[in-house]
Amino acid sequence: MTTQTNLVKEGDKAGEPGTSQPSHGLKAGLKNRHLSMIAIGGVIGAGLFVGSSGGIAAAGPAILLSYALVGVMVVFVMRMLGEMAAASPDSGSFSSYAERALGRWAGFSIGWLYWFFWVVVLAVEATAGAVILEGWVPAVPQWGWALIVMVVLTATNLVSVSSYGEFEFWFAGVKVVAIGGFVVIGLLAVFGLLPGSDNPGAGLAHLTDTGGFFPKGAGAVLTGVLMVVFSFMGSEIVTLAAGESEDPRRAVTKATNSVIWRIGVFYLGSIFVVLTLLPWNDASIVEKGSYVAALDSIGIPHAGQIMNVIVLTAVLSCLNSGLYTASRMAFSLGERGDAPKSFARVNGKGVPAVAIWASVAFGFVAVYFNYAFKDTVFTFLLNSSGAVALFVWLVICLTQLRMRGILMREAPERVTVKMWCFPYLTWATAAMILFVLVYMLFDDANRRVVLLSVLVAAVVVAVGVVVDRRHRTARKV
Repeated sequence: MTTQTNLVKEGDKAGEPGTSQPSHGLKAGLKNRHLSMIAIGGVIGAGLFVGSSGGIAAAGPAILLSYALVGVMVVFVMRMLGEMAAASPDSGSFSSYAERALGRWAGFSIGWLYWFFWVVVLAVEATAGAVILEGWVPAVPQWGWALIVMVVLTATNLVSVSSYGEFEFWFAGVKVVAIGGFVVIGLLAVFGLLPGSDNPGAGLAHLTDTGGFFPKGAGAVLTGVLMVVFSFMGSEIVTLAAGESEDPRRAVTKATNSVIWRIGVFYLGSIFVVLTLLPWNDASIVEKGSYVAALDSIGIPHAGQIMNVIVLTAVLSCLNSGLYTASRMAFSLGERGDAPKSFARVNGKGVPAVAIWASVAFGFVAVYFNYAFKDTVFTFLLNSSGAVALFVWLVICLTQLRMRGILMREAPERVTVKMWCFPYLTWATAAMILFVLVYMLFDDANRRVVLLSVLVAAVVVAVGVVVDRRHRTARKV
């Protein structure tokens, strides 16, 4: 049987299902509480806090439908990924599954594109964190704060996977408590039940009292989709981390089953609160940010600084997870022979140090470009990685279509999580993703992002095909 369809790895045969130690050198240092919080916090990115105001301005209250549409798409993608990850936990996650189901070129291509996406994100988030920190301590220049943040989180990832898990546990915990508290306090204010609130408590009136629910027309829902889709990236991280957990199959199953309420509460719930506390066209939503404006309307003192602390936590969480994710994808690529073999080496603590250093090195270079060539080189990097999230989700759909048959032939007992209404919902999700990509081509603000992302993807796929053919030729010889 070829490696493309070989589901059951040698390391999996040795231990109990779901509890075996990783056979590839990585240590199972992530506890169940780490995985649970990584799963919950993975859907709460800095984009939710700082990007929602633009979506509200573009679509009005109808932005709720935009979030709901993307949320449904992510739920379906995570269900597909959960099916494969629960059956065969792997540090390469969807990249490894794509290799087995679609061919080596597919695993190579999507693995490197995903790595590229996250190392660019490192630069974006390091700069965002530096802006906040410089505002608090202006004596240290912005580039100095970016350097400090990158160094600290690099050290965290180098120490052990458990240190990454512990940092992420507390980072995610702050985000979860903040959003949860915001939703509860906000709803009380919405219905006039919060003592001492400055908000008039208009109930649901603001959803329709300023131009109706669709003030910019029904088509604005799709524009909103383009603006919010990228803030959902990161929900798949838990499937990469599961390979280093105590009970990977249980962790993946739990994370997959809980993704619906996580998106419902954190995204739809918090945006709903903003839209019911304030009219959608209130100038403060754009000027201050949606969450700060909402807190100000309630009368919460120092709302801006409170939100800065929360946003900084979200930024650090994204940086921490981004470095972890990029390094584990690089490790998996090295393990499969699609990256330098040194990427697959682990030190005595079970950490792929070379993969971490390689990822952070590119991240440092990207940070430099962000300061030295912001409008040229860095803009290119940002745009050319912008649509990778959608490419990843599309590949997950196509992979799951093939992997279901492979799983059922080789190890049906491992299929503990199943995609609903297979294959119809899988095809429908793939069609939805393709529709978004095509729609982006007709949107002036997103056309360049799609074209550059497709260009970079085409180059990587071409390299992947060449690498695949060389390996095939070598095997025949």
